[in-house]
Amino acid sequence: MTPFDALQIAKQQELDLVEIAPRALPPVCKIMDYGKYQYQQSKQDRVNKAKQKTIDVKGIRIGFRTDTHDLEVKRDMAEKFLKKGHKIKIEIFLRGREKAHQDLARKNLENFVKTISVPFKPEQEIKKYPSGFNIVIAPETV
Repeated sequence: MTPFDALQIAKQQELDLVEIAPRALPPVCKIMDYGKYQYQQSKQDRVNKAKQKTIDVKGIRIGFRTDTHDLEVKRDMAEKFLKKGHKIKIEIFLRGREKAHQDLARKNLENFVKTISVPFKPEQEIKKYPSGFNIVIAPETV
C-alpha cells in the first residue's frame, strides 16, 4: 500500500507508522505504539545485561624478595580467583638494583605460576615491562 494510506490508517488507530526494513523492496513498515515498543526494548536490554557474565581481571603483585609464606598466601588468592572464573594478571615488581637481575625475577615468576594447582591456561605469555614482568592467566574451561 502507499505510504499515504498507511499513515491514514495509523492516524485512525492513534498509533505510529514505523519503518522496520528500509532496504527491502518495497520497504516494510508496521503500525504500532512506538513508545511502548521502545519501553519493551529497553526492558529486554536490561534483562540481557543482568544475565551477562562479567569476567574481571584480578591482579596479584609479588616482589623480587617476597618470602615463601607470603607467596603461599598469594597463591591461595590466585587459586580462589581462578575457581571463581576470573582472569589473573600476576606481576613481579622490580625496584632499583633488582632490575639488574631480570633473569632471576623471570624465574621467580615462572616458579610462582608453577605452584598454582588449579588448572589454568596462559592467556598472555610472560612479558617484560619497565618495572618488571607480568603474565595473564585464565581458568581452564571444561
